[in-house]
Amino acid sequence: MGAFLSALGDYAFLQTALIAGLLASVGCGVIGTFVVIKRIAFMAGGIAHSVLGGMGAALYFGLDPFLGALIAAILSALLIGAVRLAWKTQEDTLIGALWAIGMAVGILFIAKTPGYAADLMSFLFGNILLVPAGELWLMAGLDLVLVLTVALFYRQFLAITFDEEFARLRGVPVAFFYLLLLCLVAVTVVLLIQVVGLILVIALLTLPAAIASHYVHSLGGMMLVATLLGAVFTSLGLALSYGPDLPAGPTMILIAGGAYVLSALTSRLLRRRMATRRARSV
Repeated sequence: MGAFLSALGDYAFLQTALIAGLLASVGCGVIGTFVVIKRIAFMAGGIAHSVLGGMGAALYFGLDPFLGALIAAILSALLIGAVRLAWKTQEDTLIGALWAIGMAVGILFIAKTPGYAADLMSFLFGNILLVPAGELWLMAGLDLVLVLTVALFYRQFLAITFDEEFARLRGVPVAFFYLLLLCLVAVTVVLLIQVVGLILVIALLTLPAAIASHYVHSLGGMMLVATLLGAVFTSLGLALSYGPDLPAGPTMILIAGGAYVLSALTSRLLRRRMATRRARSV
């Protein structure tokens, strides 16, 4: 830890990595809360893995893989959402198909791209140390879009998250806001891919929010706590991986996973103690 703090003031790439982790934590906390409460982690996983096709195509045609990932993620989110609204029974099949097709298309484009696609591989496996400083502004802009959209339509998102039928009876355009929520998930997935790669993205998207749900029961409170936890996990993972030269992304996920297991056991123990005290008081 001391070596990391010492190096942080000397190396710009470490400063960029730290800021990237903090920016990713915003989307992780805000949108991850919806993913956990609405139980759409599998859907988010399908979106995450389908973006490899967009990244591979963008790299093949000489474009920014980040842009290709964003386009592919939004298109996948809209397609999955449309099928879910029209034919709910086909949702899992479509997600699995997009998951596999996106990966296959991406691998084919990688194979046909001249040279070694180092940047694309960093998206696949995650390398926060390779995030370009210029993309911090793009990440900050996407975070701003996420936060402003959620703040502007907070009540509508709250309604469709907990009870779509009630929201429909109240006149909320459920289909529109459901698709909008999936698009926000897609944007968040792209943000997190920069940090931990698409293979580990679901863990960072769900674990902080899942931990927050053990202790906080309001949607806004969960978002705040999950964002703070995401910042802790990304920063601590970056710091602990620096000395022994470990991959930063997997280190972050292991810390988050360990914290989740510990939190789950602790919260369960606390609930048992509270139940016992209530029984004795009666």
